[in-house]
Amino acid sequence: MIAVGERINGMFNDVKKAIQTRDARIIQDLARRQTEAGAKYLDLNVGTAAEDPEAAMRWLVETTQAAVQTPIAIDSQRLRVIKAGLEVARVPVMINSTKSDPEQLDKFMPLALEHNAALVCLTITAEGVPQDVNKRVEICANIVAKAQEHGMPMDKVFIDPIVLPINVAQDQPKYIIEVIQQTKVLSDPPPRTIVGLSNISQGTSQRALINRIALVMFIAAGLDAAIVDVLDSDLMDAAITAEMLLNKQIYSDSFLKAGRM
Repeated sequence: MIAVGERINGMFNDVKKAIQTRDARIIQDLARRQTEAGAKYLDLNVGTAAEDPEAAMRWLVETTQAAVQTPIAIDSQRLRVIKAGLEVARVPVMINSTKSDPEQLDKFMPLALEHNAALVCLTITAEGVPQDVNKRVEICANIVAKAQEHGMPMDKVFIDPIVLPINVAQDQPKYIIEVIQQTKVLSDPPPRTIVGLSNISQGTSQRALINRIALVMFIAAGLDAAIVDVLDSDLMDAAITAEMLLNKQIYSDSFLKAGRM
């Protein structure tokens, strides 16, 4: 599984303050710790921390790159903020993310191709988040068709089936599993799948446990990547062990350490 470290996000108070005061130490410490914990990408999101989000994103990208060479995920719904981050990116990039209306994909896919970037495509349109499997799979098929139209490699396309909080949508996890499984047969090679894991446990009293079990279930269904708290060692251990048991990683007595490399 490709673990995308979620922690450099302006929604967290320490990161918000660091962005506002341009305190590089906080950001770089998080970048190093997440990389050591096994993050294959570092998600960078300025959130609501800055009056000038474009300048803040440039600073965040440059500050992170000064500490580690880990690939980054530039996280924003605003195209201009993503472009600002891409301007200064020197490491491999994931663009996170775009809705899947055709006009949005026609903007984001050429941008991803221009920068040789991966692209996260949400199974959400102007009509909102579909509440059934068939509609989400239909959106996945439309994403694949657009990627083929633009000549975008499928290993650069990450489809997010949209994880909703379990306390308001308890039927959603089984839908996510079905979408992950059906996405694998949409093309050859298939697009990749990704989830924002922490959404599933929002507002619950057992966040860590719910996140951990959900991630193992999704990995068993074929999930390729997840935006997660890589500093949660129990969560990472569970993900690495699941992949080893599915024969995606070679067993050794140090398989947990190896899975973080």
